[in-house]
Parts: sequence; structure tokens; C-alpha cells
Amino acid sequence: MALSIIKNEIAHSANIYKPLQVLITSGKGVYVLDYNKKKYIDFLSGYSAANLGHSHPKILESAKLQLDKITILSRSFYNDKTAEWTKFICNYFNYDKVIAMNTGSEAVETAIKIARRWGYKYKGDSKIISFNNNFHGRTIGVLSASSNNPYKQGFGPFCDNFLLAPYNDVKSVEYLLENRKDICAVLIEPIQGEAGIIIPDYTYLYNLYNLCKKYNVLLIVDEIQTGLGRTGSLLCCDISNVKPDILILGKSLGGGIVPISAVLTSNVIMDVMDYGAHGSTFGGNPFACAVSIEALNIIKDEKIVENSFNMGEIFRNGISNIDIVKEVRGKGLFNAIEFDEKLLNKKNITTYDICNKLMENGLLAKNTNHNSVVRFTPPLIIKESEMLEGLDIINRTINLL
Repeated sequence: MALSIIKNEIAHSANIYKPLQVLITSGKGVYVLDYNKKKYIDFLSGYSAANLGHSHPKILESAKLQLDKITILSRSFYNDKTAEWTKFICNYFNYDKVIAMNTGSEAVETAIKIARRWGYKYKGDSKIISFNNNFHGRTIGVLSASSNNPYKQGFGPFCDNFLLAPYNDVKSVEYLLENRKDICAVLIEPIQGEAGIIIPDYTYLYNLYNLCKKYNVLLIVDEIQTGLGRTGSLLCCDISNVKPDILILGKSLGGGIVPISAVLTSNVIMDVMDYGAHGSTFGGNPFACAVSIEALNIIKDEKIVENSFNMGEIFRNGISNIDIVKEVRGKGLFNAIEFDEKLLNKKNITTYDICNKLMENGLLAKNTNHNSVVRFTPPLIIKESEMLEGLDIINRTINLL
């Protein structure tokens, strides 16, 4: 029966995903159940959208309370919950202004628009530096900033005014800033997720921040995946003691049940956006705002950041040291295992195959764009006993490859 349901989706959906062959029907905490009631420990968390696990009782309660009041209004009218959220999130992250959107891609597009308008007003131009192997989404504007040709093929022409630089190479950015006067912003992931959990040098982001200050360009940090405790700090850029000019949040901002994203910045920068410059029918709707407030409260009340840090240490120290494992890397609970590609080829196995074997053994994870990397991003609420259960499955699986 499960297979027939999967076949129905395949028959009627665009062929744009490559899911594992499992049909999930429910979830609680760090676990999910498939159609046949088989239990899996979730080490993907909806690409960090479900940082607080599945069906968190406080999240569900906040949603139910708001459902009984009002959910969607559009921004043609004020409402109490959106007003509460805007003040709450600005105070939470110490920014002046916010634009609420729905998805991560929308939020990145919004940040690009803000930076361009600021650039035209204060610098006379609007070029933005982005980085090789970045992933900020799949919309046309965001793809314009990408070096990922398979994602771009057949979708051009793309937007002008993006300059690509090597990741984790401060000098390449400095060279561009020294020799061009048309750059208004730098757009970056503090850790590159889809590229394979690529962690730059410890001082890299801080040095970029200082370069941006020196040359009067905006630093835009995409914390859609890395933010809200995922890397063992509230924001990944906190590790580098950096406050971006524009901060982008998404995914788990909606508590794992509703899409909401945010672009935060200062009064001076946001004030370039006037009436009609941007908008969203669903962005900042009262239902999403109510859930988001609760999600942000839970991060502090339940010491989610501290747990992410501690459980990440247990994960990275708990992976078997065998030949096929080239490297284990990460911050907090944003981790990856990079396998020896030559040994994978010799065994005629891919990382997608590894994920299927993990699934068969009761753990859900997913490979990245990097051919030899599997990411492991369990919910940040995971307990030590659950982490050890997950490690046991991972180690048993990779030892049999």
C-alpha cells in the first residue's frame, strides 16, 4: 500500500526531488513513523526546519490558540500578533527593523533587494559578492548569485551584478573591494551546508566583517540553516563575534509547523524600503507569528543552544574511526561525515546508497551536493540516550559498507 501511495505522488508531481523510498505518516520528538508503523530516528530535521523536533507540545498549543482567533489577513491591515512578533524578534536579535517573508529563498531575495536599493542610494551601484558552491535557494535571483551550474541549466538569463569569489579566501574579497567601487554587499553562509558542511577558518567571517566596514559595503549573512541554535550558538556568526548588517533567518523560525522567514537590519538600511517596494500576502501572518514567538521562547527556556553544543561534541567524538570515513566535521548539531570517495567507488556505492542503508537500519539522513558527504542534523532537543542510539545505527551501518 505504501508503495502505491508513493507511486501516486511520482505520477502527479514534478520530478524535482529524489526522496528515500520511505513514506512518513507521523512524528513525535526526534522520531518519525512510516506507513507500516516502523520507527526511525530523524537525523535530518527537515533540513533544520524541525530544530525543535516533531509535534513539540508548546508549539502545537500556540498554534491551536491562534487558530481559534485568526490566521490570515494580508498586510492590508494591522493585527496584534504581527505587531507583537516584529517587536519581539527585533529585540531578540538586537536589530531595529524586520521584513517577514515565508521561505528562505524569499528572504534571500528580500535581502538582495534591500542591499541593491541601499547600494544605489549610498554608493551609486549594486554589485554583490557571493561565493563559489553557495546555496541560498532556487529562485532566479538567488541562482544568479550561484556557481551551481546544474541548478542553473536551462533557466537563464540571470540577473546581473553578482561577483563570485572563492569561499574561505579573504584576500580574494579584499582584491575585489580594493579594485572596484561598484560593490554594495557581500552575501555569505557562515557554514556552507549543501556544499558539504564546509567550515571556514575561525577568523574568516570576522575578517570579512572588518573588510565590509572598511569599504562601506553591507555584510549579509544567510543563517537560514545555521541559525537558531543549530551550530551550538544562537547564531553561527556569534561564534565569530560578528553582527551582520543584514541577517536572514528561516526554516525553524516557524517551529517546524509553519513557513516563516525574516530579514533583520538597522533603521538606516531598512529605511531605503518605502511603500510598495516589497511585500508578501502571507508574510508575517498572525498564525505564523504566534508560532514563531513560541519557537524563539523555547530556544531560551529549554536551553536548546547549550544542548546543541553538547550533543554535537558527542556526535563528532562518537563516529567510528575507519578507513572509509575521511573526515567528521561540524559545529553543534550541524555535522557531516565525508567518506573516502575512492573507497566508495571501489565498493560501487554512493552516499545516496548509504542513506538508504541507514534508513533500513532505522535512521533518516540525506546526502549533500558533495558526492562523498552525508549530513547529520538531528533535532536540537535530542537527548544523550537518543544521540547514542543514532550513533549506534550510523556506526553499525558504515562498518558494514
